[in-house]
Amino acid sequence: MQEIETARLYLRQFTPDDLDDLYRIYSDPETMKYLGGVRTREATETAINTMIKSWEENTFGMWALVHKIDRKMIGRCGLRFLEKTPEAQLGYAIDKVYWNQGLATEASLASLNYGFQKLNLERIVAIALPENITSQRVMQKVGMKYEKNTHYYGTDVVYYSISRETYQSQVFS
Repeated sequence: MQEIETARLYLRQFTPDDLDDLYRIYSDPETMKYLGGVRTREATETAINTMIKSWEENTFGMWALVHKIDRKMIGRCGLRFLEKTPEAQLGYAIDKVYWNQGLATEASLASLNYGFQKLNLERIVAIALPENITSQRVMQKVGMKYEKNTHYYGTDVVYYSISRETYQSQVFS
């Protein structure tokens, strides 16, 4: 199993045992406001199975984020395929108790690093609802640039991207 350690987080692959923790996050209306709304326990279980399958099929997927101090699973972050494209998409969701601490940015940087350094991806994209300014700020903090307004997953979104060359020039300069 793939794992990454950052200053404040452990990023590890999901297991079926994460259902209760992820459901706690996915069932919160505030946390899920910009992520398609709350999910049922059954939908959360399907999501975990999809994330596990992604790792098996693609050597990447969403990481379970474990807070080092609390030893608690506090969200997810990682890469998946953008709907109906071959593009790798960065995504994240964090329990609202842990908002405004830079943890989404920290996990996103680790995920980008994995995508560019381990998977040798040329480019990674991210999308958000136009009104989700907080998510757009995370994208900007990790070096992604706005490209366009577009439509994915049945809704209008803003589309950001970063190339491996840009990422490497920011990280290693």
